[in-house]
Amino acid sequence: MGRLASAYRQAVTAHRAARAHLDTARDALGAATAPATALGGGALVARLAEVGGALATPAPGATALTGAPVPVRIGEASTPDGAFPVLVPLGGGHHLTVDADARDPRVAGLLRALVLRLLATAPAGEVRVAGIDTAALGATFGPLRPLLDAGVLDPPATTEAEVAALLDAAERHARAAQHGAAGPLLLVVAATTPPPRELARLAALSHAGPAAAVCVLVAGRPPGPPGDTSPSLGASTAVRLTERYAYVGDPPGVPFSADGSGLAAPVLLDGDPPAASTRALAEHLGAAVRRGDELGFAELLPERRWAESASNGLRTVVGRADRAPVTVAFDDATPHWLVGGRTGAGKTVFLLDVLYGLAARYSPAELQLYLLDFKEGVSFTEFVPTGRDPSWLPHARAVGIESDREYGVAVLRELRRELHRRATTLKRHGVTKLADLPRDVAVPRVVAVIDEFHVLLAGNDALARESVDLLEELARKGRSYGMHLVLASQSMTGIEALYGRAEAIFGQFALRVALPGGGGVLGQVNDAAAALPIGSAVVNTAAGAVGADTVVRFPDAHAATAELTRLRHELWQARPAGARPPAVFKGYEAARLEDDPTLAGLRPGGRRPLALVGRTVDVHGSTALFIMDTTPGRHLAVVGTSAAGADVLRAATLSLARQHAPGECRFLLAPLVAAADPVADETAAALAAAGHWVQRLDAAGVREQIAALADLTARPRPPAAEADPSAGSPPTAPAASAGSPPVGPAASVGSPPAGPAASAGSVAVGPSGSGESPATEPVATGSAAAPAGRVFLVGFGMDAASTVLGAPDPQTFRSGLDDLRSLLRNGPGHGVHLLGWWRGLRRLADDLGGTQNRDDVACLVALNVPGSELGLHLGVHDLAYTPRPDRALLIDRHDQRTRLIVPFARDADELAGEG
Repeated sequence: MGRLASAYRQAVTAHRAARAHLDTARDALGAATAPATALGGGALVARLAEVGGALATPAPGATALTGAPVPVRIGEASTPDGAFPVLVPLGGGHHLTVDADARDPRVAGLLRALVLRLLATAPAGEVRVAGIDTAALGATFGPLRPLLDAGVLDPPATTEAEVAALLDAAERHARAAQHGAAGPLLLVVAATTPPPRELARLAALSHAGPAAAVCVLVAGRPPGPPGDTSPSLGASTAVRLTERYAYVGDPPGVPFSADGSGLAAPVLLDGDPPAASTRALAEHLGAAVRRGDELGFAELLPERRWAESASNGLRTVVGRADRAPVTVAFDDATPHWLVGGRTGAGKTVFLLDVLYGLAARYSPAELQLYLLDFKEGVSFTEFVPTGRDPSWLPHARAVGIESDREYGVAVLRELRRELHRRATTLKRHGVTKLADLPRDVAVPRVVAVIDEFHVLLAGNDALARESVDLLEELARKGRSYGMHLVLASQSMTGIEALYGRAEAIFGQFALRVALPGGGGVLGQVNDAAAALPIGSAVVNTAAGAVGADTVVRFPDAHAATAELTRLRHELWQARPAGARPPAVFKGYEAARLEDDPTLAGLRPGGRRPLALVGRTVDVHGSTALFIMDTTPGRHLAVVGTSAAGADVLRAATLSLARQHAPGECRFLLAPLVAAADPVADETAAALAAAGHWVQRLDAAGVREQIAALADLTARPRPPAAEADPSAGSPPTAPAASAGSPPVGPAASVGSPPAGPAASAGSVAVGPSGSGESPATEPVATGSAAAPAGRVFLVGFGMDAASTVLGAPDPQTFRSGLDDLRSLLRNGPGHGVHLLGWWRGLRRLADDLGGTQNRDDVACLVALNVPGSELGLHLGVHDLAYTPRPDRALLIDRHDQRTRLIVPFARDADELAGEG
């Protein structure tokens, strides 16, 4: 009887609850066509089905989910009078829990159905789904794979680390939403309850309210026993499963029952929608999301050009996180940037976005750019004038394309000089930071971008060590002086020159940008960039530390060529009056004498002739030259087996000729090797066309001329007025030997030398003609003497004459090498200079009489000569030089000058013509 009484009481209680629930439902349906009292059980169920069906289909694709909850169907309630849909509120701060996890197929189907219904309800792009599935390793979300491909579902987190990263991102999303950043609803779906720590973080998200724009669905979360203190979700509807049915607890704020026990009717949960529906929705959302995600380059630009002040730093928009713009800065907090990414990850695109964004915001008076690219590419070519487009970016001061390491060091030296100038300016005004200078003191901020900077630091040679020293100084002091560095590379490891120094340098780089494959710029335990797609980056403002990451999508600058061109032209046309184009170094470009500005400025009458040999690899691309004055040793030796040696001699000879009027000097050309014949012929023709006196020699003729000139220069110099070659009064010549044209008093321009018949090895060439090869058709001299002034002996392949010069005279026992060495010591004081190309450094040393006489030729251009061999010859033990095409080392022993140069070469059209 006791059991029967208990069962009866429970039945009565259930009946009363059902009646109370029925009354509540009738009250809620007060707008029904029939009075509530007139509705029987069947009519009520029919009305519930009608209203539920209407509520379960909110405006598809147009209902916001962040401001207020929306009713979402989860299944169908079953009663003796029929069935009606069961709806629960989701979004707008409302959540859902299920007591069983997704290993129960009913739960897995329910979660997938809810994901699809929420995605279909909201506008495209307004819901982002993040899944947690540690129990089934992501299988719960397998049928939703089309949504993953469409970009609206993130790869599910299946490990502890992935769950922690997902929650980090969710918390950042919630904070941004609470601070007013517009963004989508983040739907976090946990297919199984995570461990207590992670569950507490989920609970905190659920308690953050509608402003956080987060909705949480947690499966495997049964109600706790009385007194349970484990974290509970905020405003959430609970679903409890039995063997066949589910029971739905009261939604928050919308009770099903007076006592909060929920809907008394059993519910059959909805399962998976058809796969075709999933694919169709994914295609629709994917297309819409892609349209919404497409970033236009114009989104990075300000409304007005050059309207911002750089006094407190530089700022620009680089892309979007979700739908909010992301702004980065060069300021006291993030003075320098480190950018990493594998080949093809978009480093160049990202840098172009940054540079154009800055250039559009700040005028050249506020911002200057130094741009270096060390890879084989054209990253910064569009910032400099070209043959097709004369415009340039007016902020650019120096641009290196396919830069040499030496050029990079030269730029860093220039930046250090600028840093010291700014330090002086700040001291003069009694301040310690650029931002504290008076407003009328215009000091622009400097941004130096070094792409593939690891090339600059390659190895552990003197260049790498100096580069590290300069970078460290600029990184430490740049913050105060408004000088900012951007270092970009594929890898940050294995840079030998940075051993023991990396932290001192990179510790100053608070802002890190990790593109795909560039996670090395982040902290060791920060893997936020592990699965980035192309076109996105992780921006970290805490030197790579975990928890300060923002995933940014940025536009493809290369796809906006027309927009970039318009912007560059707009900025160029607005450039200040008198603005000059940037100094440009193109590592792939040959240097031509005819294009050199120094050559264009040369005129006859200079006191100290200049021999131009190339273009220096420095910031301003200055001309590489030697002064050919009266100092002993002012001769030029070009050394190396490369045929470029003949081109260097040609450039030096023609530049010297440009500084003398016809009749002021004579040129003795000796093409002693076949490889130099075309260059020697061209040089002779150019000299003759300019009106200069030219004589061509073979090896025998070289010996005779060297003997005559050595005898002449061995005599005491006449008084200064007479001895000055620039005054036009040469020293008196000795009697010419048979077969050697005399060096004598002035003659009319173009007249052949006076004296006996020329030797078979010499040819005189006047201003209007050129001689034939001396080996085939010797030319007799005329009745006039050679012109007065300087003498330049130009030997194309001087080592080919070594055998002839080395033979002693049978009467005097004096060799041609003895005369050569005498000439080298005494010639410059008498206006006689040797310009020679030796194809080997040892051959040059032998002709000089050993390295003890190396200063007798003070001017060297080393081509393909190993640095160790060159250092041994010069007596320099730490000479860092690696021979490579189109490069040479200029060495001036007198002023201790050693510079990498691009040697002058003839025009490509001329070379093709010879072929």
